[in-house]
Amino acid sequence: MQKIKRISRKGRTAMKKEQTLLWTAAAIALLTLVACVNINIYFPAEKVESAAEEIVDEIRGIKPPPEDRQSSAGTFWSHTGIAHAIRLVFSPASAWAGDETTVSNPTIRALRDKMKARFHALTPFYQKNVLNEGDDGYLSAADTGGLNLKEKRDLNSLVDAENSDRKTLYAEVAKAMKIEPSQVEKIAEIFAKEWKKPVR
Repeated sequence: MQKIKRISRKGRTAMKKEQTLLWTAAAIALLTLVACVNINIYFPAEKVESAAEEIVDEIRGIKPPPEDRQSSAGTFWSHTGIAHAIRLVFSPASAWAGDETTVSNPTIRALRDKMKARFHALTPFYQKNVLNEGDDGYLSAADTGGLNLKEKRDLNSLVDAENSDRKTLYAEVAKAMKIEPSQVEKIAEIFAKEWKKPVR
């Protein structure tokens, strides 16, 4: 009888050790799995590039503003409206890609209008080479030695207003494209490539 009790105690002890080892192995495996998981946040770089090009070109007067779908609804049945609709229906699927990259909402439209008006005030400063477009998507004053006091004051005011609007623009583009707020810096860097293109 005592022998049986001793064996059962030994058996219980061995089982407890096995359970502890199993739980430890499971915990280590889970930690390893969690450590190996790489969170990959999707970033639609091509769509952002296309939107940046469109927005910057419009602000600088290189391209006309994108047609608002609501305002174009009234002209649908006009002669050119029907032709455009037929062209869209029978054209290849790639023709629809342009519509998908258009990024617009009331805030973005208002910002584009403000920035377009300000661009005309900034143009003489671009021509005098006293503005720098940074890799971060923001504007800064360069060597202002050749400017008088009023011009320097105007320039600083314009640069501050422009950078404030750019910051809002990048955040709004992120919202409109359902991009994580943590990715706004990437958006700004993509816009920087467009801002750096020579001003005409």
